[in-house]
Amino acid sequence: MAGVITRGVLFVHSAPRALCPHLEWAAGNVLSTDVSLDWTPQPAGRGLYRAEHAWQGAQGTGARLASALRGWEHLRYEVTEEASHGSDGARWSHTPDLGIFHAVTDVHGNVVLPEDRVRSAMESSPDPRALREAMDLALGSAWDDELEPFRYAGAGAPVRWLHRVG
Repeated sequence: MAGVITRGVLFVHSAPRALCPHLEWAAGNVLSTDVSLDWTPQPAGRGLYRAEHAWQGAQGTGARLASALRGWEHLRYEVTEEASHGSDGARWSHTPDLGIFHAVTDVHGNVVLPEDRVRSAMESSPDPRALREAMDLALGSAWDDELEPFRYAGAGAPVRWLHRVG
């Protein structure tokens, strides 16, 4: 590996069983090594599986991983890349309904919004509700909302499905 080395994690929150070996192949192709994931049932969805893989590679590996998995139906995943010398950290989140979301992160994994994005949201939002919607979009709130039950279930906790009212 040439250049600055960084680390990250590939979180496959949910994938159908038939897709699992293809995900391993795609990740291995990006990482230039054999990847064998420890697939476990995903309690948040019948017939779905989850896995995690810590990786190490050159800066930009997270983006290449996220791109390699992007667009596959029925797949929920996140890729993180830690900040390294000369580069911010990043997180990519993907859901079947929303597609992919990218955010710059700090050393603690918090989303960092660039000044121009905040200014744009403030200038294009005529009222507080519109500003809130613009900030939610910039922070990836919809992706977090959709992924949270799968993250929570992946931690080994029981899942309680709540139905929104109103």
